[in-house]
Amino acid sequence: MFEKLKQIWRVLNRPSVHFSLGFLTLGGFVAGIIFWGGFNTALEATNQEAFCIGCHEMENNVYQELKTTIHFTNRSGVRATCPDCHVPHNWTDKIARKMQASKEVWGKVFGTINTREKFESKRRELAEHEWARLKANDSLECRNCHNFQYMDFTRQSQRAANMHSTSLASGEKTCIDCHKGIAHHLPDMQGVEGF
Repeated sequence: MFEKLKQIWRVLNRPSVHFSLGFLTLGGFVAGIIFWGGFNTALEATNQEAFCIGCHEMENNVYQELKTTIHFTNRSGVRATCPDCHVPHNWTDKIARKMQASKEVWGKVFGTINTREKFESKRRELAEHEWARLKANDSLECRNCHNFQYMDFTRQSQRAANMHSTSLASGEKTCIDCHKGIAHHLPDMQGVEGF
């Protein structure tokens, strides 16, 4: 046993061209920790509402709309921020969403929505992308706060209780199917079935 440890120590202590294998391993470990810490710090910084509304395209358009809804101010004092509704909480889903959002940075850099007029002309396209994303993930972000299992149908309107207990319970529909425009103004929905 002692001989085996000596062999391992010799391998770790043996110099490479300039540094020992042990030094390189320890250095790689420390560099990995620094990288991981920096990565998580950047991830959390981009997951704050202040970051989301840091560009005037969001602050002057959709953020102003959010401020007039029950998701912003309500009797319970619970407030949904941009990341609550637009970024999944699970780490792997969050990373995937951040990668998708990099395309949105492209729009910011090249000014595709940098004026109110440009934003309004793209509003429906942007909304449809978001609705499709929420439909595909079964309205995951909605369900982070609104847990279907704990809904009290007796405290809902008859129509809401019927819809939640049938379409939502069966998996036929998800939150976004009925709650488009819950936190932002709807785009021009002319020609869309049901509107």
